[in-house]
Amino acid sequence: MATDYDLPRKGEEEPESLQALQDREPETRARIDFDDADNPGVLEMEHQDLANEEMVVVVLPPQADEFTCQSCFLVKHRSQIARETKAGAFCAECES
Repeated sequence: MATDYDLPRKGEEEPESLQALQDREPETRARIDFDDADNPGVLEMEHQDLANEEMVVVVLPPQADEFTCQSCFLVKHRSQIARETKAGAFCAECES
């Protein structure tokens, strides 16, 4: 059955005006409570100077069962090698 989508729909309410939506939005924002007292795991980063902080990262050398894909440069397990060339190995994700 063909439907004419240009005809007005029956029973459809008139949508709110843009001004009514904009007037209602600040009320919604005012009701939101951003109190982090009940969430002690939240870190406060505001006004903190982290310029002198050092990040400690342990970098492991390539393992015998790993390779670096020459397309995406991710370290992957050797079982994911799809193709090997003189340039190096390519993973299955990059080859698909």
